[in-house]
Amino acid sequence: MLKNYKLYFQYLSYLQYPLMVIALYFAYEPLLNDIGSYWKSINKSLLFMGLGISFSTLQDSTKTQNKLSRIIYQNPKYAKIFIIYVMLLTLFFLVFGLYGFLFSKNENVNDISLGIVVMGIGMLGILKLVIEMAAYHSEQKTEQ
Repeated sequence: MLKNYKLYFQYLSYLQYPLMVIALYFAYEPLLNDIGSYWKSINKSLLFMGLGISFSTLQDSTKTQNKLSRIIYQNPKYAKIFIIYVMLLTLFFLVFGLYGFLFSKNENVNDISLGIVVMGIGMLGILKLVIEMAAYHSEQKTEQ
């Protein structure tokens, strides 16, 4: 049963799509209902987006989804730039979210801070996946 654990995680990674649809719903909810709940809806959207991103990291890191990914991961210079970009983005989400959660006096920042932290945690998974994919594709290129 556990021989195909990668396949199970691959199937589990498809949960990212309904979670992203839910995030999209909450992003547009203030426009459909009450605009006064804007920040709370954005927080919910960020929460579900972070969860969706976390589930997307369960995919197989030996496969690329498109030609652009292959171009980035097979070129060490592009891969390094992309890893640094994802690292800085992750750091931004985590630092800003924790600052808002712990220190901010602004009510709107407090409303979205938990969602931003969850988004940062999801981005940590993406960072791990990006590093694995870059390492795998650079190994594949040296074998050819």
